[in-house]
Amino acid sequence: MNGFAVVVDPYSDSREFARAFRARGRETVAVLSDPEPLASYASRWYPDDFAATHFYDGRLAELAETLKGYDPFCIIAGNEHAVELTAALIDILLPGTGNVPGMAAAQRDKGEMAKAMDKAGLPRLRTLCTDDPEEVAAWIERSGLTGRALVLKPPKSGGTEDVHLAKAGEDWRPLFHQVLGTVNRFDLRNDAVIVQEYASGQEYLIDLYSVDGQHGVVNVCSYLRHSKDDRIGIYDAAVFVPEDDPHVATLVEYASAAADAVGIRNGSTHAEVMLTDDGPRLIEIASRLDGSCMMTAARAATGDCQVDRAVRHYLDGEFSPTYKLTNHARAVWLGVQADGLLANVEVLDPIKELRTVHAMGLASNGKLMASTVDAFTELGWVILADPDEAAVIADYERVKELEKLVTVEPVAAGAEE
Repeated sequence: MNGFAVVVDPYSDSREFARAFRARGRETVAVLSDPEPLASYASRWYPDDFAATHFYDGRLAELAETLKGYDPFCIIAGNEHAVELTAALIDILLPGTGNVPGMAAAQRDKGEMAKAMDKAGLPRLRTLCTDDPEEVAAWIERSGLTGRALVLKPPKSGGTEDVHLAKAGEDWRPLFHQVLGTVNRFDLRNDAVIVQEYASGQEYLIDLYSVDGQHGVVNVCSYLRHSKDDRIGIYDAAVFVPEDDPHVATLVEYASAAADAVGIRNGSTHAEVMLTDDGPRLIEIASRLDGSCMMTAARAATGDCQVDRAVRHYLDGEFSPTYKLTNHARAVWLGVQADGLLANVEVLDPIKELRTVHAMGLASNGKLMASTVDAFTELGWVILADPDEAAVIADYERVKELEKLVTVEPVAAGAEE
């Protein structure tokens, strides 16, 4: 095997593919699914990691012909924005090595996802995808959701961008029109809105890695999160759950069935599931690796991650069915409470001296920040890992105390970052 790995949209943590394949003597080619790097990911794009970069301008056959010259042995989605282009390239260049042909939309679009879950007969949250508010009104009445809390969000965004809660009895229409027509962080216009019943319970992430239809669990985490006004899903931490936790088997079985439903057979899957009183209910699922700092966090928790499993899959033909927690671990996200220039990130310096700190990545003073409401407006992250769970919890509480000391300065009118 002398060819290259190809990674589509390898922003942020998916740069790890280039490092991991290079460690095994293989180089990686990047493909960006837009004519230029996305502005929202500019600070998380590392072109020097890759042997070459190619841009997709809508001409699929020409791009496939270019990539054919690299004799690719795998084509991998670097994030959710890459899912559909990755599937199209695999079907041309490496047929049979990807997921079920024709089902990429269900692995990306939350409306198509719901249809696939229905077809498979899996329990899910009541969901509508439409651009018509009158259709929403009729659906709410027909579904018995009148006066109930609702979640509104785009069909094809990511990072909890534009996820809103209309509380029980509140008018959902202003939020519907706020989402509809907005251009999201992937430079896609929200041409419809997902309206979904609100589910209460504990939210989990389940990361899988699949080989030829066998779904191996890489890790399971419970989320700690909070809300700000109508914005929900602001994550404080992902807590890695031991493999023998009583909820893990139920969550993995459900996530694996959801992966089957949307046609996932090979590669990484990131699923978010709410464990309700009625059982697990899918929030979303996508055929891509987990984002943010989660590859580093997973290695700290288990010694393994989706990137490492991909390398072993494609180079060694290996399948790993499960995981084992070797450290109690948390990926912790930090935020700011207002818009402005980051003024005193040094108040977080004591974090570096905490016993369980494994790694951290924070913005620098002077960075223009928006009040944190999603993954795109976070201040940064800290990974805590240690065999002593009590020590990890104590350090988490200290990190969150220090986070409250961070301040931003108002930006003068006309000033730029």
